[in-house]
Amino acid sequence: MTDKIYDVVIVGAGVAGAVLAKVLSGAGKSVLLLEAGKQAGIELEAVAAYANYQSYLNTFYTASAKVPNSPYPNLKTAPSPDVLALSNFDVQKPVIEQDDWPKKDDSKLRLNQGSYFVQKGNLPFGSDYARSPGGTMLHWLGTTLRMLPNDFRLKTTYGHGEDWPISYEDLKPYYEMAEREIGVSGAVDEQELPGIDSNFFGADYQYPMQKIPQSYLDGKFVEQAKGKTIKVNGVAYQLNVISTPQGRNSTPNKNYKFSAAQWDARQKKLKLVPGEESYQPVGSIWDPHTGQRCEGNASCVPICPVQAKYNPLKTIKSAVDKLKELSDNTTGGGKSSIGSIEIIAQAVASKIEIEPDGRIKEIKYKQYKNPDGSDYVLKTARGRIYALAAHSVENAKLLLASGACKGNDHVGRHLMDHTCGLAWGLMPKDIGGYRGPGSTSNIPTFRDGAFRKEHSAFIMPIDNWGWNWPALSPFSDFINAVNGQGTPQNEQLFGKKLRGYLGDRLSRQFNMHFEVEQMPDYNNRVTIHPRFTDALGNFRPVITYDLSDYSRAGFVAGRQITKEIFKLMSVEDATNYDPGNTSYFTYEVDGKEEGFVTNGAGHLAGTHRMGKSATDSVVNSRQQAWDHKNLYLVGCGSMVTIGTSNPSLTMTALAFSAAESILSDLS
Repeated sequence: MTDKIYDVVIVGAGVAGAVLAKVLSGAGKSVLLLEAGKQAGIELEAVAAYANYQSYLNTFYTASAKVPNSPYPNLKTAPSPDVLALSNFDVQKPVIEQDDWPKKDDSKLRLNQGSYFVQKGNLPFGSDYARSPGGTMLHWLGTTLRMLPNDFRLKTTYGHGEDWPISYEDLKPYYEMAEREIGVSGAVDEQELPGIDSNFFGADYQYPMQKIPQSYLDGKFVEQAKGKTIKVNGVAYQLNVISTPQGRNSTPNKNYKFSAAQWDARQKKLKLVPGEESYQPVGSIWDPHTGQRCEGNASCVPICPVQAKYNPLKTIKSAVDKLKELSDNTTGGGKSSIGSIEIIAQAVASKIEIEPDGRIKEIKYKQYKNPDGSDYVLKTARGRIYALAAHSVENAKLLLASGACKGNDHVGRHLMDHTCGLAWGLMPKDIGGYRGPGSTSNIPTFRDGAFRKEHSAFIMPIDNWGWNWPALSPFSDFINAVNGQGTPQNEQLFGKKLRGYLGDRLSRQFNMHFEVEQMPDYNNRVTIHPRFTDALGNFRPVITYDLSDYSRAGFVAGRQITKEIFKLMSVEDATNYDPGNTSYFTYEVDGKEEGFVTNGAGHLAGTHRMGKSATDSVVNSRQQAWDHKNLYLVGCGSMVTIGTSNPSLTMTALAFSAAESILSDLS
């Protein structure tokens, strides 16, 4: 591989890498895409792609625990974190002696059995991600929310966190590109968000597709909540329930007529070019007619069986198909101006080689044949520009393993996630639990406001999955009913009685959760240690994690609001936070210690944040490393704060922005 020099070498075939590859190759550049996951996952030919996806589905169907990563291969050669391993998190038993680490507090280090993460904090880090072609957006819910303007100026406005070096207005055109690429379904006129004005979307802006119909449960909730107010810390808030924009196919919006983003070489800008035809939904990668519309399957997390939900393999396929079409329709020397994408799977980037002047020379990667083995061939990838788009954790790990950005103390730090609180109970009547996508509506009231001076903001999705998340329903309800646990008179139920009991109980199950923003804490970090490596000898991430008092106060406020909502809706509250849970923490409420359980959202951000100088960040506003001018760190790792929106849309927007900067450098 050392004989060929590409315009750009990209590490990671998730959404950030896929968008970079599509934009750069579409502008005539040669791209090499390195992916750690299995070769089968990157197959784009119809028969092979279908067979591989069916293998994911079959794995999901037979998995005893339907967690986010359950359908996808967890390879010895490129392991992924497993949320099920949190049950083995032992806060009392260190697995490494103090003398093996340079600091006294490192005696807290703990190793989860069977987990990729080494946990070292006061709380376990409870989120995962997928190291597979398509990345973690293979199992995302599909929520596509923009960040709010105040999220970008949090320090200035509320005195917490940090300000971004860019504003919402700077990112706005790239949000539009991201919504076009993903194919967002939503209703702009329903997005009544706190702290915004009419310019948030702009005049006449619309989503590519009409909104996904809100669930029966949502309709019943709105009937009772409309116009009602609740009090939190003495302040009255009116409940506002809105539809949630989503990355899944619905009815095309006939008034949306934009084609994909295109590079304007003269102005050195990416532009969303108007098209003549309305948006056409993108179906599955094996058959364009499959997945043209969301079918209401309730398995969005972890897998949409028909690919009506967006995943980054669609972006890669569209890019490859476009290049082939251009090549087939071009003759002679004109073909030399057409870009290219070369994809190498089962290739785990292991080290970045750096020139004396700070520029990146090459990336070493280990290519394996057997995903369950330990043999590999060490190879080299060379390019004019390099882009790490693997993941917040994986990008940081590779930088640390390579001594890149040496001397920059922010590498791996400021790790963030949304800390999720769950609240569940029984409605007095059937509200249609377990119908449709996981969530189709949310309460945006607490995404922004003066309260952010005191505690974190949060969003409150209304969940359609009954008690599946908090109590593993409906499986647990069935088992308990057969065993006579929790039934009237603790009677063991079978046959007609069992069906009647489950039909009543499951249809009344109600769950809502609140996703609390986490501040960029210097001490929450990813690091490495030579004792902890995987089958290929690459480092495993060592995670230090805890929740600040500011985030804990937001968590308490979220729980208080769910209590008020449950009273308003006559919900029989069944919420129970188990002190034996490894993610249990306490916080003083009204002079008394109360216990809570935090859950990961899978929304990992930070670790190579952007900023105004190398003293406060790893990359500049272009996502270009301060220390290496031909290195870009792309994705959620560059986020300064996380706000209250699921970060996938922001990550996609940042990828478009970075692609524009890379093209400007190349030209």
